Amino acid sequence: MKNVIDFIGVYQPDMVIQIGDLVDYPTPSRWSAGTRTEFEAGVIRDSEYTQKNFLEPLRAVYDGGVGILEGNHDERPRKYLESRAPALAAEDKFYRFENLLEFGKYGIAKLPPYYPFAPGWVAIHGHESPGLNQVAGRTAAMKAKKAGVSVVMGHTHRLAISPETTGFNGKLKTIYGFEVGHLMDVRKAGYLKNGPANWQKGFGLFYVGKYAATPQAIPVEDDGSFVVEGERFGEIKRSNGRFAKKVNE
Repeated sequence: MKNVIDFIGVYQPDMVIQIGDLVDYPTPSRWSAGTRTEFEAGVIRDSEYTQKNFLEPLRAVYDGGVGILEGNHDERPRKYLESRAPALAAEDKFYRFENLLEFGKYGIAKLPPYYPFAPGWVAIHGHESPGLNQVAGRTAAMKAKKAGVSVVMGHTHRLAISPETTGFNGKLKTIYGFEVGHLMDVRKAGYLKNGPANWQKGFGLFYVGKYAATPQAIPVEDDGSFVVEGERFGEIKRSNGRFAKKVNE
């Protein structure tokens, strides 16, 4: 994640979209329901951690447009209040993630689902409609087919671009489903119980023109590095077989 933020500072894209599930909020969640963890105070702690480790570093290197979608993990405090104390939830604004994370302070927009960010493309987190496919890219392709427009999404933790083409007699239309991977530390996903998962680290780039946009999937290696336009970012340097200390210039 730190390497991606550094890259944004160097690359200076026209816009940054965080696809959702920015904050885990392990409590409250269905994983902690009925356990001691359910009663631990973590919402404010996790919100402050996110500001310190993502929003502040991002804004330190990038002052362009930033939009964030609400994922199923981000909405946990709001949903918990709605289910346990609906009379309070009806008037509550504090436990909405855009307020917990102080979007206004950082000049960040909360994006609606199916946000149109480029010609022929919309962005969703992915939990808004049912259906998951274990093949990378196919969940997004399925949602794109239903929506009739190319879809970029998160939610699956997988990284792939999958096309869907319709038409005949040479009159063809292709739309795309793009799942942009994840930037999480999978060792902290306790529900995996140290087992494997068909997840891939990565993020996405879009080259946007007047009439169309070209997506590019960027895989992130185990050392946190990745290649964009032929240049490797975040590479860990070695000296005589040992990791060399990073020098701040």
